[in-house]
Amino acid sequence: MVKVYHKIPHGLWVGIYVFLILLSVSCRTLSPLTTPSETILTKFATPEAILPQWQPFAPSLSPGLAYFEGTIQKPKLRFWALQVDVTEPTLRIVVSEKEGPPRGDGTMDGVIPSTKITSFVRRYDCLAGINTNPFSPVSGKEGEDRTIVGITVSQGTIVALPHPHFDGLVFYDDGKAAIVNQAALTEEQLRTIRNGVGGFYAVLRDGAVLEGAFTRGNARHPRSGVGVSADGDVLYLLVIDGRQLGSIGATEAEVGVILQRLGAVDGLNLDGGGSTALALKFPDGKVRAVNTPIHKLIPGRERGVATCLGIALNHE
Repeated sequence: MVKVYHKIPHGLWVGIYVFLILLSVSCRTLSPLTTPSETILTKFATPEAILPQWQPFAPSLSPGLAYFEGTIQKPKLRFWALQVDVTEPTLRIVVSEKEGPPRGDGTMDGVIPSTKITSFVRRYDCLAGINTNPFSPVSGKEGEDRTIVGITVSQGTIVALPHPHFDGLVFYDDGKAAIVNQAALTEEQLRTIRNGVGGFYAVLRDGAVLEGAFTRGNARHPRSGVGVSADGDVLYLLVIDGRQLGSIGATEAEVGVILQRLGAVDGLNLDGGGSTALALKFPDGKVRAVNTPIHKLIPGRERGVATCLGIALNHE
């Protein structure tokens, strides 16, 4: 008897195989909690319907972190979020550093070696890390020079200067976080920033999604975003998968809506696409991206990015 699979062309078998791989990768679940049974993967009809169900993240190390992941039916999206109490003394903010002395004006040259998000989290011994600034050139390699687009401040050192057209996330000496317009930052204000990263445009301001987010970014892509609370004490990290079967990618406005539903009052769209990744350190000590990065349309492949933002334990 001739078996059925002999009648299927070889090329079709290859297509089916690739489809199954993509399906399995796009639907994977990695829980930062102790056991998979503790993960709450919440489903919502639309971004506006999101009701966060925060779970403690690394509670034995710090009470200041909470984790949440969910899916949206229309449009088909998968997202992951981390809530950070920036006033919590057991935690500290980490931004990619640049080796070497600053220039005569106290700033660096805005060029930094590329890194994958997982490598950044390992290097700086973080509990979590997310990609931030746009940059050039683009590749999947680590250790290459990347020209940072927009503000980068690491522990008071200005690694890259503000970009005149984009917004950013800054942490002042008093510990407060804020979404700011980079062009509006004076030299005096720059000196009060302890840590800072750049993105593209603000998508949420004073609790309302900005009109520009609706008119500017209707294309669907993987997205990374950050948000802050009204008092600047709570930070929200967000990644949304795209270009995959299980998640088609979000618009800028949807980033704003999701950040709003998470609890943010102000929000910023970071570099996205193949750069989007949120990496966590799991209870077994291993570091993995919770989402599925998709550099060069290859699911699971991380890009070598420029500046990253991390959350680490404060050992002081």
